[in-house]
Amino acid sequence: MAAPTNTLQTYQAKGIREDLEDVIYRIAPTETPFLSAIAKSKAASTFHEWQTQDLATAANNAQIEGDDATAAAATPTARIGNYTQISSKTVVVSGTAQAVNTAGRDDELAYQVSLKGLELKRDMEVALTQNTVYAVGAAGTARQLRGLEGWIATNNDLGVGGAAPNITTNTAATDGTARAFTETQLKNVLQLAWAQGGKVDMLMMGGTQKQTFSTFTGGSTRYDVSEDKKVTASVDVYISDFGTITAKPNRFQRARTVFALQTDMWSLATLRPMQTVPLAKTGDSDRRQLLVEYSLVARQEKSSAAVRDVL
Repeated sequence: MAAPTNTLQTYQAKGIREDLEDVIYRIAPTETPFLSAIAKSKAASTFHEWQTQDLATAANNAQIEGDDATAAAATPTARIGNYTQISSKTVVVSGTAQAVNTAGRDDELAYQVSLKGLELKRDMEVALTQNTVYAVGAAGTARQLRGLEGWIATNNDLGVGGAAPNITTNTAATDGTARAFTETQLKNVLQLAWAQGGKVDMLMMGGTQKQTFSTFTGGSTRYDVSEDKKVTASVDVYISDFGTITAKPNRFQRARTVFALQTDMWSLATLRPMQTVPLAKTGDSDRRQLLVEYSLVARQEKSSAAVRDVL
């Protein structure tokens, strides 16, 4: 059926206002499981140090009756450290961009600062989990902190040819042959951490490994009630022989490593907290720099473990 002659339709009409929602939709993830889980502390220098202590190996301690007391060998502390890393983002918004009427935000500068703050937090998660060695830094060269990948040296399950990192020589781990992630590997590292005195409370892994982890059955049998019309395909809590452990996927860590962490033995040491600094005007624009200076403290890396080289 045709419209009557000379009917004005939207195709010919001029001046129709745009129909733009006053909302901006964002899907980029902002969760930072490791940064959110660990303790927070203060740094006072670009090289942040702490001490760790071991006890003498347990032994059968049998003494002769009436014998003189003999001093036992002292076990000294170990002094270790990590360098701080500066991460920053800079926002520059022209005067015109501030003045025009924009949809979804009232203040373009404030909106861009908020976005860069989220991005900076994601960058921190990458550095804290993926950095393999620290870098001292020099004129023209940035300092770099050592992250999880480079700290867990004692308790590892490795692929063929793989090697754990060396904290003393500041040497990164060597990748081995990639293999499927199994419950046997997980149980192995949990036992290794427990034998050192660790109390693992969080597993952290990539998305593929999380799906594999959700197929682990432990000592139980799964049941699905068909009447509920629901299938439970996720496992988020693992009750091991050495305690109850939560499992979290992490989009920003290296996917080929599964971390088994005692979270209270890790800390974010901040030399300069996250801040927004106004920069000098050099023309018709407003400038802001977001920055943070921080390091990762491995209070005792023996408390945690890693399954490396997994698919």
